[in-house]
Amino acid sequence: MDLASLLGLGIAIVLIVISMSLGDKGIAAIGDFLDAPSAMITFGGALCAVLAMCDDIKSFVGGLKSFLLILKPVNYSEEDNIKQIIDLSNVARKEGLLALEEAANNSIEDAFIKKGILLIVDGTDPEFVRSILETELTCIDDRHKANISFWENLGSMGPAWGMIGTLIGLINMLGNLSDISAVGPNMAIALITTFYGSLLANWICTPTATKLKGNSTKEIMTKTIVVEGLLSIQAGENPRIIEEKLKSFISPERRAAIGSSEEGGGE
Repeated sequence: MDLASLLGLGIAIVLIVISMSLGDKGIAAIGDFLDAPSAMITFGGALCAVLAMCDDIKSFVGGLKSFLLILKPVNYSEEDNIKQIIDLSNVARKEGLLALEEAANNSIEDAFIKKGILLIVDGTDPEFVRSILETELTCIDDRHKANISFWENLGSMGPAWGMIGTLIGLINMLGNLSDISAVGPNMAIALITTFYGSLLANWICTPTATKLKGNSTKEIMTKTIVVEGLLSIQAGENPRIIEEKLKSFISPERRAAIGSSEEGGGE
């Protein structure tokens, strides 16, 4: 589980609940923030609006499920991929490109790297290798953007439907001003929908969309490094040159974590 996401979402709701309970009514005050009609208008309206934006129900369900992605730890590491490419370049330099097939079948679990290696071993033209791998990158990016767009749309719909609920509550309240004592409670209920809309947008949707963007950027970057590294191996470049080329993708302070390709690379 991704600890940052769990702590961020969990501590946020705990702080909100504590703030609700700090008044004279104590923990009982939480009940004042619970209203079924307001929840139906805000959450139901926002979800239905996003459903109308989706291509089909399957994409809508997929968008909802993508929330679980922010709870999973990201296993993409530029440093690990660079080290792996350097190791492969040393194998190719010492034993030839055909030796990479054994490495792909025995020690590489990443399907994207394995696919690139097998294309190289099969003697595919470098331009076709680049085209195939970059097309896959584009498709991955498009799928990521669809999930990100889902949460951005839901985040924009939450406050809007919260305002619609507030307007409905105000209309009902102003339509019955004969009972002045009921104005305060009715106003509070009317404002609950705005609270729900803001909560949906700022507690769930915006953090989810932002996290998915960050994870997407990291995955695309690691796979871009793989593409450049594999093409360099196919071109027969020196492992030391490949290492320096790939290190340019990461910040200087992170480059120290990558071992030198000196062993076998400079021969």
